[in-house]
Amino acid sequence: MVISTVPLFHAMSVWAVALEREFGWNRTQLGFALTFTRVEGGLMGPLEGYLTDKVGTRCMVFVGLLILGSAFIFFGQVQNLWMFYLAYVLMAVGQGLGSWIPLMTMLNRWFHRRRAMALGWSNMGSRAGALVLVPAIAWAIDPDFDRLGWRMTATVLGVFMVAVAWPISRLIRNYPEDYGLLPDGAKPAPSRVAADSGGAPPPPAPVEDDFTTSEALRTPAFWLIAFGHGFTSMVILAIMAHLGLLMVDKGYEVQDAAFVVSAYTAVAMGFQLVGGYLGGRIPIRFALAMFTTLQALGVVVLVFADALPTFYLFAVLFGAGFGGRNPLTVAIRGDYFGSASFGKILGFSTVPMNILLLIAAPLVGWMRDVQGTYTDAFLVMVLTNLAGAACFLLAKRPVKKTTPVPTAAD
Repeated sequence: MVISTVPLFHAMSVWAVALEREFGWNRTQLGFALTFTRVEGGLMGPLEGYLTDKVGTRCMVFVGLLILGSAFIFFGQVQNLWMFYLAYVLMAVGQGLGSWIPLMTMLNRWFHRRRAMALGWSNMGSRAGALVLVPAIAWAIDPDFDRLGWRMTATVLGVFMVAVAWPISRLIRNYPEDYGLLPDGAKPAPSRVAADSGGAPPPPAPVEDDFTTSEALRTPAFWLIAFGHGFTSMVILAIMAHLGLLMVDKGYEVQDAAFVVSAYTAVAMGFQLVGGYLGGRIPIRFALAMFTTLQALGVVVLVFADALPTFYLFAVLFGAGFGGRNPLTVAIRGDYFGSASFGKILGFSTVPMNILLLIAAPLVGWMRDVQGTYTDAFLVMVLTNLAGAACFLLAKRPVKKTTPVPTAAD
């Protein structure tokens, strides 16, 4: 997750500053790059989910990292706008094939009872990598200093991704059953002979109501979760694309923006576990609505930030909301729909989600270009955030319909 997601998404704010300086592209044009990544997500999400269920996460990670690394090498050769967009589409294809859907599917197969906490721990690890990698990328590509430059930095990242694709994929374990285990580390039930000889029976494995993809698509919860996830992610995409540019507009340096990104990432790390804990203690839809509202409050602070301490206050509030929300948006799908068809269900749910994400970054960029300020643009993102909170609140757990078994009397 660190290798595939941080350079592409979390570091977009610092890439944008360097690209604007070299090519003079406006904010709308820069924002479209992340829009094209969402086009990929919307078109390929169901395919990524199908392939994950079909060939497993290990194969997906290997192929995805190879494509992503090659695309980063191409990114380092960009000379014009269409090449920039093509590079981001190719990077998004690699990232989509080898990152979020496959890895979240794998985790949902390994953990049932403490799914939210397991997802929190895994996402905390990826945020820890962002703490180091985003400032390092900013230091290397800062256009005010003659260091590596953005081209060489992209090339080095690409070569590294290609080199580690095989060894990292070998660490992936697709199913617990492949290793004689059940989800949550449970052991398979002993034979009847072993049980009769006085061995203590193991705790029963958790039983889930596994929905098929078509069954999930027919529930209101599926659509409310998908749109709630999309509405609450719009502002995240907008911040990834525009936070550095917003701070440069207000007289700060690109390294200041990198430290603010690191700050909200650090807070998000801790709140991954808080979200995972609360998601197992209170109804998960209530926890999601609470953290989403906190995320929106952070964006309100960003809109009116006029000093560096205020930007760090934004980082604390936004990081807490973003971090707490993050594992729960995945866990709620596993809790509601089970793990048997999780990859396909998650893949299909990215379609409406990515339709919303298509407009986030370019809309914010266009409003800034027209108005000369980001104020109204990010206030619109606050409203979409609150709409997402409402969707999560309304997403009640679906009940799987069972076909009654006919009796002899029937």
